[in-house]
Amino acid sequence: MIRPSTSVLLLAALLKAAALAQGAEGKPNLLVLYADDLGYGDVGCYNPDRGRIPTPHLDRLAAEGMRFTDGHSSSGVCSPSRYTLLTGRYHWRTRLQSGIVGLWGGPLIAPDRMTIGTLAKQHGYRTACIGKWHLGWDWPIPADRAALFKEKPKGEAAATEAHRAVWREVFSQPIGGGPVTRGFDLYFGTDVPNWPPFCFIENDRTVGIPSEFLDSKLMGNNQASNQGPALADWTLEPILPALGDRAAAFIQEAAAGEAPFLLYLPLTSPHTPLSVNEAWKGKSGLNPYADFVMETDAVIGRVLEALEQSGAAGNTLVVFTADNGCAPYVGKPDLEKMGHYPSGPLRGAKADAWEGGHRVPFVVRWPGVVEPGGVCDQLVHQADLLRTFAEVLGATLPENAGEDSVSLVPLLKGGKYPVREHAVSASVGGVPALRQGSWKYIAAPGSGGWGKGGDQSQPVQLYDLSNDLGETKNLAAAQPEKLAEMQALLERLIIQGRSTPGAPQKNDQRVKRYPVASEAKGKEE
Repeated sequence: MIRPSTSVLLLAALLKAAALAQGAEGKPNLLVLYADDLGYGDVGCYNPDRGRIPTPHLDRLAAEGMRFTDGHSSSGVCSPSRYTLLTGRYHWRTRLQSGIVGLWGGPLIAPDRMTIGTLAKQHGYRTACIGKWHLGWDWPIPADRAALFKEKPKGEAAATEAHRAVWREVFSQPIGGGPVTRGFDLYFGTDVPNWPPFCFIENDRTVGIPSEFLDSKLMGNNQASNQGPALADWTLEPILPALGDRAAAFIQEAAAGEAPFLLYLPLTSPHTPLSVNEAWKGKSGLNPYADFVMETDAVIGRVLEALEQSGAAGNTLVVFTADNGCAPYVGKPDLEKMGHYPSGPLRGAKADAWEGGHRVPFVVRWPGVVEPGGVCDQLVHQADLLRTFAEVLGATLPENAGEDSVSLVPLLKGGKYPVREHAVSASVGGVPALRQGSWKYIAAPGSGGWGKGGDQSQPVQLYDLSNDLGETKNLAAAQPEKLAEMQALLERLIIQGRSTPGAPQKNDQRVKRYPVASEAKGKEE
């Protein structure tokens, strides 16, 4: 006879196998939680020794899923990382090879470019984007009054009737090129919370018509950075809670329907404006940025609680990550003096090609597939979401989609072998940082961004991160063969228009080569 304890173990194994099969073959809901300017070391479970900001909800999510320790965004700044996460394609293949989409900028994602939203819609999903877009819109600004519309006063400023007339004309019209034209059934958010228009946008319309310049009291000091048109009495503190409320409401409503759902939730925090609500002021005992990290964690907890209450948590694949590292201007040096290191053991911060710019928290929870409490040290990239979701849905991507995306499903199922051999991230200035295994090549002498330091006598950098995670020993001069190999690989990835197997593709325009001094003049892909 089989002993009862053995029967229980056998039954548990069978139930687990069934859950694995169901999770792998079914259509789970998809929830992408995307923080803004959150450092690798700002999440407790990523920085237990040198972190002082409590993040209980994110720590719990990691404990219930898999924590990747070598996960990367496409850039050290905002817009390019968002482009890559949504499309599975490196941002530097587009017009945006440095910087971010500017104020009143046009759409970065081409109308016919597949996103995680369009992929999900093709498979019967209800899709939503709630939060910060920052990928451009077709703002209907009249050319003859563009200067008046875009006027950026400084200090106390009063809107004239001419200002109000052009704002009323523009903001009374649909705004094209946004999320609802790029794969999402609905959108709600503030396009960029520290930029105008200072109002919410729902689908393709502003919620209200801005009629005043933003109050100058909300400018500077890590609050808003461009004054611009605003709703009367607009304030910054309600933004983050409103996004959490909308996300929770969408989950509850969508979970009650028959179709699976995809929610992309690009939060506005802990990026500036550091508009911390009263309940969180001073909670960290550190500074307003640390308070805002705690409030961000609480909003994520609210969304995950809504998912649990909806009954859909057991069939939802949740991804949490961030667009880039912590911004140095929010008091990073002071935080380090108080014992909190936003970049953890990494060199650099937001905007840099060094690891602190783009190595970010990266957590996946998928009940029945991902073993709880897992830690994976394999190289992964935010570009990988598109092909991961495609495999989950049993879809095959066309040749002109997800050119730089690799499925993470083998790792999520416990695989121990690399799924990608290389990956590219970039600094705010466009300097590429190429990974190949543990090797890292930076095509510039310094950070490529805002970070100070770097040996300017050596034009490029080469590191072996397996024994030098802090990027302290530049091996470029000592390893000329490896350096040449990395440079040739980067050139090949540019020319092929893709980094994955498949037919070569065209980049949108010529890709700038680095280091600039040795740029190949006139060379086209």
